[in-house]
Amino acid sequence: MFSQWSKLVASRRLPGYRPQVLPEKFDNVIVAMSSGVDSSVAAAIFADQYPNVRGIYMQNWSKSQSLSDPSKEPCYERDWKDVLKTAEHLGIPVDKVNFEKDYWIDVFEPMLESYNRGWTPNPDVLCNKFVKFGKLRHHLNAKYGKGNYWLVTGHYARALDYEWDNETHLLRSYYLQKDQSYYLSLIPPLFLPRVLFPIGHLTKPEVRQLAKEFGLPSATKPDSQGICFVNNSQHGKFKNFLQHYLPDSKGHIVTIDETTGNKQTWGQHNGLWSYTSGQKIGLSMPQGDPKYAGTWYVSDKLQDTNELVIVKGSNHPALYKKSLDVQNFTIQGIKQATIRSEIAIAAMNGTLTMQYRSLQEPISVLATELPDNKLLHVELVEKQRAMAPGQNCCLYVGDRIVGSGTIAKVD
Repeated sequence: MFSQWSKLVASRRLPGYRPQVLPEKFDNVIVAMSSGVDSSVAAAIFADQYPNVRGIYMQNWSKSQSLSDPSKEPCYERDWKDVLKTAEHLGIPVDKVNFEKDYWIDVFEPMLESYNRGWTPNPDVLCNKFVKFGKLRHHLNAKYGKGNYWLVTGHYARALDYEWDNETHLLRSYYLQKDQSYYLSLIPPLFLPRVLFPIGHLTKPEVRQLAKEFGLPSATKPDSQGICFVNNSQHGKFKNFLQHYLPDSKGHIVTIDETTGNKQTWGQHNGLWSYTSGQKIGLSMPQGDPKYAGTWYVSDKLQDTNELVIVKGSNHPALYKKSLDVQNFTIQGIKQATIRSEIAIAAMNGTLTMQYRSLQEPISVLATELPDNKLLHVELVEKQRAMAPGQNCCLYVGDRIVGSGTIAKVD
């Protein structure tokens, strides 16, 4: 399997970057295994070539079991059993670690706080920063020694050394339909040279084919959808799940007259946290009146008055914004001043792009302003639909991530 993979990687070398760096024969290679086909193939690739490969499974959540069908086996137990089967098939040892406390403090509680503010957070970005490439990194440093191991994951992304200065850049995957670089945009750049993303050089069909050829137990396992605690929650619905952790905060659903600014109330909501910008809202409006007939969407959440503002039509102008303020902006790279300059130059020559959701087409950036390392103002070439505070704003130059942060305001 390793030879098949290495040939594909060599044929897909990215211009301007050195060939994929690989461990020495007897280096410690630790594979983060989630039980899915991607991480299983990643483990198989290196187990085929390196004698000191070891899997590791992270249990980050189990609290939602009380909310789910008690007759069903918890997802973390099913996943652990699947990881054991794959490890046995590959002939490698595997460890299980519990990071639930860290996940709760660094990911789940901040997510709840963000929802309480009426924002739309992305817990996957925080999980990668604080748990998968944070707590796990500290755990492995303590066990093997800092810099004395390689961490392999099944993410669709690439980490390659730039030819000009040999700095390791975080890049989009070869297979853009599954690219996960957006979710990895806050992982520590100092750790990046010891991280390997073998799946980032492959297409999903190629991953499935390698899994079948190698006889992996996960070869036909469906891709996971969403987060384990959401999938395993009551009714399988995220909104119902959050109701167990966020209090009801009833408020008015209103329209605002574009001429006078007057508000009209049409109903009540149970909490701004349960809606996001651009979302279709099921509300009974007077369909006999042409002014109100049609489908209505959330355009704004007024935190001060606890009001949900709605507009008619999925392409209403109020749903489109052209600028955004980003807080806690983090540059993805070691040479901070150099990258700040690159961001400004890329904005001027039209090569800087932005994403506020994963897997969306890159959005051209007109200008940026970085007053310091934590604040960013972005002006876009064209207005974009349904940008919302709490979402992750990720900046790219070509396929390379240069920084990201949390959207705090859109205009």
